[in-house]
Amino acid sequence: MQIVIGGAAGFDDVPGLARLAERHDIAFAPNDAALSQHLPSAEVFVSWSFRGSGLERHWPLARRLRWVHWCGAGVRPALFGDLVASDVVLTNARGVFDRAMAEYVLGTMLAFALHLPEALEEQRARRWTHRLSERLGGTTALVVGVGSIGRRVAELLTAVGVRVRGLGRTARDADPVFGRVHGREDRFALLAEADWVVAVMPDTPGTEGWFAAEEFAAMRPTARFVNVGRGSTVVEADLVEALVTGRIAGAALDVFAEEPLPADSPLWSLPGVIVTPHRSGDHAGFEDALCDQFLGLLVQWEAGAPLDNVVDKRAGYVTRP
Repeated sequence: MQIVIGGAAGFDDVPGLARLAERHDIAFAPNDAALSQHLPSAEVFVSWSFRGSGLERHWPLARRLRWVHWCGAGVRPALFGDLVASDVVLTNARGVFDRAMAEYVLGTMLAFALHLPEALEEQRARRWTHRLSERLGGTTALVVGVGSIGRRVAELLTAVGVRVRGLGRTARDADPVFGRVHGREDRFALLAEADWVVAVMPDTPGTEGWFAAEEFAAMRPTARFVNVGRGSTVVEADLVEALVTGRIAGAALDVFAEEPLPADSPLWSLPGVIVTPHRSGDHAGFEDALCDQFLGLLVQWEAGAPLDNVVDKRAGYVTRP
C-alpha cells in the first residue's frame, strides 16, 4: 500500500513514522512537484501540516485515494467540495491536543485571577504593588463547543471548583460531563451568568462570526474571554471594541482571524489581553503522539475495522464519540 505524507520532506521530519517503511511504500510530498508525482498512486494521504498540503490543487490526480488523515483537530482546509462529495474517508487528530489545550485554558484563567500580566509589568518596572488575587473556585465558566477538547476543559475546570456550563449546536440532557448541554438559543442567558467564556468551536461555515457585538454585550463587564478554537468564530473588530470600551475585562487569545497576527493589530497591546501564537495544544512530544495515533488508525484500516476519529465531512468535525 502506498502512503503519501504531505507537508514533510522525509523521516527526519516525522521520525515516528519510520517504521512504516518496513511494510509500506512511503512517499513524501513537501511541495507541489512531489505531490503531483506521488498522488496518482496513493491509497492513503497523510497531511502532516494541519494548514493544508496542496491536496485540493491536485485532487484530479488522486485516482486511487481511499483515506485522508489530517494531523490537526480542525479540518477546514480538507473540506473542499471534491473531497466532501467523494467516498474518501477523512480522519483527524482528535484527542492529541485535548489535555494541553485544557491546561492552557486553566493556565490563562489562573494568570488573570492572580494578576500575573500586571505583576510581570510591575517587575520589569521594579515597582512593588500589592494586589488581592481572585479565586477560581465558585466562579462560572461557559464552554462553547462541547467536543473532546471542550470536555477536557470542563473536567479540568470542575476539578478546581469552577461551575461549568456547556453550549453546543443542539441541546441535550444527561450529558456525562456537562449534565445538560444547552443549545444556541440559550446563549445570551448563559453569557450573562459567566465569569469565563471559553470558546472551543471548530472552523465551519456555521460557526463563522459566532462571537460578535451582541454576544460580547451580553457578557459581564468583569468576564474574560478565552479562545482556543478558531479565529474565524470571532468578529475581531467587535472583540477589540468590547475590550477597549470595557464591556469585558480581558481576553486570552491563541487563535486569530489572520495568522500570524498582524503587527498593527491592537490586540498586541491592549491591557488585559494575553496573545499566544496558536500553540495551546503544542506540547512537548505532540508530534510523536500524532505519529502513534496514525499508526493505531492504520492498524484498524488494515484489519477492516471501523476507524476512530472519522470526520463527518458535511458537519466538519467528528460527530461520533
